Amino acid sequence: MKLTAQIKLRPTPEQYAALKTTLERANAACNAISDYAWANQVFNQFKLHAALYTDLRAQFGLGSQLAVRCLSKVADAYKLDKGAKRHFKEHGSIAFDSRILRYFTDQQLVTIWTLGGRESIPYLGGDRQREMLKYQKGESDLLLHRGAFYLLATCEVPEEPLEAVDGFLGVDRGVMNVATDSEGNLYTGARVEQRRKRYAKQRQGLQKHNTKKSRRKVKEVGHKQARFQKDVNHCIAKELVKRAKRTKQGIALEDLTGITLRTRVRRDTRAQRGNWSFDQLGQFIEYKAALYGVAYVEVDPHYTSQRCAACEHTGKANRRSQSEFLCCVCGYRAHADVNGAINISVAACQPANRLNERLPVPDQGDVSMGQALGFSRGVR
Repeated sequence: MKLTAQIKLRPTPEQYAALKTTLERANAACNAISDYAWANQVFNQFKLHAALYTDLRAQFGLGSQLAVRCLSKVADAYKLDKGAKRHFKEHGSIAFDSRILRYFTDQQLVTIWTLGGRESIPYLGGDRQREMLKYQKGESDLLLHRGAFYLLATCEVPEEPLEAVDGFLGVDRGVMNVATDSEGNLYTGARVEQRRKRYAKQRQGLQKHNTKKSRRKVKEVGHKQARFQKDVNHCIAKELVKRAKRTKQGIALEDLTGITLRTRVRRDTRAQRGNWSFDQLGQFIEYKAALYGVAYVEVDPHYTSQRCAACEHTGKANRRSQSEFLCCVCGYRAHADVNGAINISVAACQPANRLNERLPVPDQGDVSMGQALGFSRGVR
């Protein structure tokens, strides 16, 4: 699995200046390449290389491999859309490969090519980053962010083999509760909503000034909110996947593709709904499940919130409120999100309800797939 390890470089003032000059020169070269590509309508990397490589090195003083990387950056930028000219920021990121960048993980050191020569620069990284860098492969992006240099390293981290499971841990995603599992664990969204309101009020006050500084601050507040919610989703996803692995279960989610388009919300809850990061949470759960060898299934979401987990009676009247579920037929009462999570868990055991799945395959001559997934024993 491809993951990105982010590490912070600790250059000396001289090394910092060399890195900054290298970024500026490389992006100036990218703009020159883009000018030629747009004027001549030539977007193929090999044709650009043949036409510009020698001049690039002479005009901008780039090393051979960095010149190739600049040509590649421009060609990639035009791949999706050739209808508009591309412009590259002065301090935009530049990709470095193994010819011009090398990691020494035992010393927490990198050697990197700059216009002033190759530099040895120490870096900072946590235990997780150091472990991931053992599997570093391919390119790394040099990034200047808020006055600090970072390397975003592509790592081919091995996945654990999928294990046979005894059932599925159903996960219901919502706004009031970010996630609820079929074992009754609720991950409330109160903290996220509190932060959203605080940041919204802060942005509203800043927007009244309408100055360059206030507009810049509005963006900073938005980024701060996004980072907070991303961290919350990471923590919830990791805990759910670890619980599923510990209890030898797979993990099951609803397929909520297009839900924001096919449902309507009241005006007073529009901002809260627009802030719902259910898709990001689902992506985090899916990749963490693959990383830790946990079976993953997406199921049909229809009526999971209206169906009784005890008698399977389905009706709108069963959902008394956002949090209360009371079956009109058998009288079963539960938290509405827990009832929905149980229905998701049950649906995951029925192949007809699955829309996307990644399941373990037993050895030939071993147990059947149904036995491997615990269908004969039911779902807890």
